[in-house]
Amino acid sequence: MQIESFKVFRDLVESRSFSKAASLNFITQSAVSQQVRAMEERFRVPLIERSNKRFGLTREGQMLYEASKQIVFEFDSLQHQLSEMRNVISGTIRLSTVYSIGLHELPPYLKKFLKEFPNVNVHVEYRRSNQVYDEVIEGTSDLGLVAFPVQKKTLKVEPFRKDKLVVICIPSHEMAREEEIVVERLKKEKFIGFEPDIPTRKAVDHIFREAGLEVNPVMEFDNIETVKRAVEIGAGVSIVPRATVEQEVTNGTLAAVEFKGQPYYRPLGIIYKSGRVLSPAMKRFLKTLKDPQHLPGTLPVGEAD
Repeated sequence: MQIESFKVFRDLVESRSFSKAASLNFITQSAVSQQVRAMEERFRVPLIERSNKRFGLTREGQMLYEASKQIVFEFDSLQHQLSEMRNVISGTIRLSTVYSIGLHELPPYLKKFLKEFPNVNVHVEYRRSNQVYDEVIEGTSDLGLVAFPVQKKTLKVEPFRKDKLVVICIPSHEMAREEEIVVERLKKEKFIGFEPDIPTRKAVDHIFREAGLEVNPVMEFDNIETVKRAVEIGAGVSIVPRATVEQEVTNGTLAAVEFKGQPYYRPLGIIYKSGRVLSPAMKRFLKTLKDPQHLPGTLPVGEAD
């Protein structure tokens, strides 16, 4: 029996989907079913509960799943150790990230990494925050980049950067002439916000609650780019990470104003599946992401103004 069969079975159990297991292993759904049947015939036991509509394992299937995880883990560890001994950095990294990080924070790190390791292919997918977590947990992505990272039992979370939050408005707005403003200044403004399930929205709501303000957004969007476009046409003001508006501020289409007093930040995190073996390429990529160099609008975690 080949090692691939154990990996297919592990992926099937963890994703609970024949189609996802097929996609992860670059085979057809039919091939996944055939490999499961072949394992059942080889061990002469049923592995999947076929009487239930929902995916379930038999007792023997659960035992094989635990063994499959260990077998694949040991095999991957051996492969990566041999690659490191040969100093070979290659392969593919599947990265899932939210739009704002992927478009504004990631590019300089990605450029630096690919220049140093041209034999590595970094495949970037742009997703909503909840989808990033799902894809990393299911194994369809190797790494995820998220804002306000949430600790989960099946995930390893490492700090990435901190974005300073600022108020944005059109350059002709009276606030644009001020260097700093207090949160209460936004009380009478038309506010453009994010949809309720976006992590940055929850942080902004927390800022308003602390200040005792009730702000009802006149518009709500699910991504940073649409929020910026709405502010640019004078529909209102918003609160966004400074790194996401550097280009617009430079071009003169938006003005960014900082908060007076203690600044507010948006922490960014790197997530990957707990217990997984990191390839040499992933280890080097993580090292690049945690490079202490300063980039516009961001700070390494732990630093303050």
